[in-house]
Amino acid sequence: MKIAVIDLGTNTFNLLVAELNDNKAFDIVFRHKIPVKLGQGGINQGLLMPDAIERGINAIEEHLAFLKKYHPDKLFAYATSAIRSASNKDLFISELFERFNLNVTLISGDEEAELIYHGVRNAVKLSEEKVLIIDIGGGSIEFIIANNSTIFWKKSYKIGIARLIEKFRPSDPISDWEISMIEQYFSNELNDFFDECEKHPLKTLIGSSGSFDSFVHMIKCESDIPISKENEPSFSLPRGSFEKLYEKLILSTVSERIKMPGLEAMRVEMIVVAALLVKFITKNTGIQNIIQSDFSLKEGTIFKLLSK
Repeated sequence: MKIAVIDLGTNTFNLLVAELNDNKAFDIVFRHKIPVKLGQGGINQGLLMPDAIERGINAIEEHLAFLKKYHPDKLFAYATSAIRSASNKDLFISELFERFNLNVTLISGDEEAELIYHGVRNAVKLSEEKVLIIDIGGGSIEFIIANNSTIFWKKSYKIGIARLIEKFRPSDPISDWEISMIEQYFSNELNDFFDECEKHPLKTLIGSSGSFDSFVHMIKCESDIPISKENEPSFSLPRGSFEKLYEKLILSTVSERIKMPGLEAMRVEMIVVAALLVKFITKNTGIQNIIQSDFSLKEGTIFKLLSK
């Protein structure tokens, strides 16, 4: 049986096609992602702008064209932060149904965090030790404290990178003053997260997909320090390598980042604020290790289906 999942994210619409096997596992048949910047111009006002809606429609049309080749038995489409917080979300979801007969499920931040956990748990060899899982999205950021069997705490915060960029409109390159303002904003918004960290001491951060993929690719392209495989499909990022990359990113301009090996064009604008968040979290917790997970919401959806 083939399963297809479309993740209608704030920055990117992602497609995954997987072939289920008899061992309660799956093989990835096809991946595709399309940058849409769905929140551009209206995310902090709770609106999907007309040009963003058009980009979203075009992305879905492109994904569905690919699916004609793979003929999935089931198709699941999930909408996340930018759509769930938009006052005109019903218009967009209805448009997708009318044009493509596509049923889009609007999931809550808690549901998103749970699916992310299921994805990460199957990419990284977790133990009984509690870890922090972070998924940095454009509209929201999910924080999950968990181990190999249990989610102890999870929360989705409306502090996604697209929201932060529209709110603070950082300079090029970002200034020390702007870094201080954004860090203070993190401190104010994440009070209850840091309370949880006191209850659940943490040493390891696992970043799912997205910006963490870019960190790995950039470090692999620019550093002689080997990136060790923790457990396919995941990578262990040397903390020192991340710190070095962080310093390079916050001093860089957009034009400089465009030329940086390993950095996708769709992440050039947002990678600085993403790195700033990871630096802030590692600086203010006991985290010593950073691991990147290839798996996130899409894979988590399939693993949850398999578990049933």
